[in-house]
Amino acid sequence: MNVPATIWRSAALVLLCSLVASCSLMDDAPWHKKRAVVVAPPPPPPMEAAPVPTQRFELASADEDIVGVIQVTKVGKDDTLTDIARRFNIGYEEIVRANPKVDPWVPGEGREIIIPSRYILPNAPREGVVINVAAMRLFYFEPRKKNEPQIVHTYPIGIGKVGWATPEGVTKVTRRKKDPTWTVPASVRREHRENGDPLPAVVGAGPDNPLGRHALYLGWPSYLVHGTNKPAGVGLRSSHGCIRLFPEDIAQLFEMVPNGAQVRVVNQPFVFGWHAGELYMQAYDVLEDDPRDWQKARRKLLSRSLADRIETKLKERGETVDWDVIAKIAHEPHGIPVAVQAGEASLEQLVAAAPRVRNEVPAGATWDGVSDLPVDEAEFRELLSDRDPQSPAVVPRKQTTP
Repeated sequence: MNVPATIWRSAALVLLCSLVASCSLMDDAPWHKKRAVVVAPPPPPPMEAAPVPTQRFELASADEDIVGVIQVTKVGKDDTLTDIARRFNIGYEEIVRANPKVDPWVPGEGREIIIPSRYILPNAPREGVVINVAAMRLFYFEPRKKNEPQIVHTYPIGIGKVGWATPEGVTKVTRRKKDPTWTVPASVRREHRENGDPLPAVVGAGPDNPLGRHALYLGWPSYLVHGTNKPAGVGLRSSHGCIRLFPEDIAQLFEMVPNGAQVRVVNQPFVFGWHAGELYMQAYDVLEDDPRDWQKARRKLLSRSLADRIETKLKERGETVDWDVIAKIAHEPHGIPVAVQAGEASLEQLVAAAPRVRNEVPAGATWDGVSDLPVDEAEFRELLSDRDPQSPAVVPRKQTTP
């Protein structure tokens, strides 16, 4: 039987429509494989800069009071805060103060850590060695050279523990000694004997000598600026009144400081200084045995912390400081310079704007990144257990030692 051509064309059209409908349904079906969408890869993380050296600075002018920069780095695998502090040549108290919410022993891999490597120079003549015990930091001002910027070097230090406070005042370097011996004062021998750790009358040069390999003797009997055989004590109240430096730092300082150089020791927990026409404040913790009553007379004592030249400049400019900001900084010290005039950047803004740097020893640092690696938590706690005996803060000068 012959089927008319029109019927075949109609049947073909119906079949084509069915196929089109079927394809449409398959496109809507969840099991149908759709074309893959190409997603652009995320942008690479910002490049971390090389860390900035933290111990040698040029003063642009006599009016410049601040050196260094705040830096931010990331915790590496197995890092502790003591590891990071040593790389950037800052002390234990400094890095903990700047990062108060971070566990010093398990800071967390990848976490950002503030490196407080910006310093307001102490309110003191810029001559010789200046030590701010509250900051646990030493500054050495090279002699000025005509038509050249003055150079200042700065290092973290360990100072006298409670009961063995480092004295304040002015003295000088009387002599310098490499590989010194230590004649142990009777008072220190007695303390160690009572603690079941007897000492000989004299400790010779070598790895057991708490003076380390370099010592600067001062005009104050029994007080020295020296190295140490326990680098973990740098940045702490860990000595019997002497000033301890990392072995690599004292080695550098030893070569620069001549006999007769002036040494000035101050106790300035709150330091003020100018930078780029703005006034900043840097706050440290008040030492436990500081005889000044910072709780009852804080405003008065803070006012005294403003150097005469700073007050004079404020009056000349018709400006005042924001005492509310000052009170807040003093109450929550982070050891980072913060502007104290109304409308200036906050601590949070300063940290946000700080350069992100690689977690490595800066170029030109005194440390080689290998020697005298930081101690672990157990050794550190053992050191802490011996650093602050519960005893009066007043100590006769002649009874002091490293």
